[in-house]
Amino acid sequence: MSKLSLSKEKIKVVLLEGVHPDAEAMFRQDGYNNIHVLKSTPADDELKALLKDAHILGIRSRTQLKDEVLDACEKLMAVGTFCIGTNQVDLDTCNQRGIPVFNAPYSNTRSVAELVLGEIILLLRGIPEKNAKAHRGEWFKSAINSNETRGKTLGIVGFGHIGSQLGILAEAVGMRVKYYDIENKLPLGNCQAVNSLEALLPQVDVLSLHVPATDQTANMITGKELSLLPQGAFLINAARGNIVDIDALADHLQRGHLNGSAIDVFPVEPASNNDPFVSPLTAFDNVILTPHIGGSTAEAQLNIANEVADKLIKYSNNGTTATAVNFPEVSLPQLHDDLTRVMHIHQNKPGMLEQINHAFSSQGINIAAMYLQTAGEVGYVIMDVQCESSDPIVNQLKDIDGTIRVRVLH
Repeated sequence: MSKLSLSKEKIKVVLLEGVHPDAEAMFRQDGYNNIHVLKSTPADDELKALLKDAHILGIRSRTQLKDEVLDACEKLMAVGTFCIGTNQVDLDTCNQRGIPVFNAPYSNTRSVAELVLGEIILLLRGIPEKNAKAHRGEWFKSAINSNETRGKTLGIVGFGHIGSQLGILAEAVGMRVKYYDIENKLPLGNCQAVNSLEALLPQVDVLSLHVPATDQTANMITGKELSLLPQGAFLINAARGNIVDIDALADHLQRGHLNGSAIDVFPVEPASNNDPFVSPLTAFDNVILTPHIGGSTAEAQLNIANEVADKLIKYSNNGTTATAVNFPEVSLPQLHDDLTRVMHIHQNKPGMLEQINHAFSSQGINIAAMYLQTAGEVGYVIMDVQCESSDPIVNQLKDIDGTIRVRVLH
């Protein structure tokens, strides 16, 4: 539990997994100097020792921030995942400990959409198979199963930021675009909404998946769904690895029902670039396999670094939690020079606000501004106050039953 405000020089920032250097630069430009940058994630014991006194942590997709590691984080106040997903973080535990988690949900949108568009063109032309044969010294010059994109139908499952941008790019090369989403999404361009996955599948030449990893999307595409695709169709998955039944996909490729596929994400992925990649899909010349690099472009990594570092700095500097994935969202103004900001993170239960207000009034502290938001089991109250010393009010707030964390900014 934070008792007093820390100077930026004392706040320990840890950035793991080769986070783009612009993230470190942004912290340093803002006055943070106690920064530890590693290209990978240390083994468990070393990681726990590193994070024991860390205040801010930045990771990518491989670092597993679960209960055992979080137990070792005695001072952690914020986490940034420098990627889209947050599955690697125990969000509920962070929430219960008053630790907001930030990510970059849209920064690699263009990169993923461009990769998928390129894969569509390559698959429709039969390039993967021709390329594989050429590498083996075989000359496979043929127009069989080689087609233009113009006039073909692209089916998109999940019409969010990536899916909708892909639709715009696909229309630009002459494709008809149809999509299915569990939410009502406004069509863009000439895209057409379809009211169910089962209705969409028989209509497409190419199916591209762009949904998050949830209980609802796990094994969304099995042998049953693949059988609904037309003969000679293509499947692309650049979303999450547990969406597609890989064995069922291999079976449909083996039988020639599908003319090819492009897969960027897998149910089980190697822990590092030095570990072997194993998949039944490696047996097929007509399948594009990429190592989870949909968002791995210089532009995307720069955008992610800037977005997540900015969110972490704003939270550290003034308590803003806008766009946090697990925490009450509050967008706060800059703190005036003559005020002290007291932030109280607590269990969301009846009577908390009354006790917090009583603590300030009993100390004779004037409240200049107050902000409040709750999310699930956690509440977040921010008071901008006029006081000579914050020690008495901090001590009183700490004694309130249900208090998770108290932070003070001067």
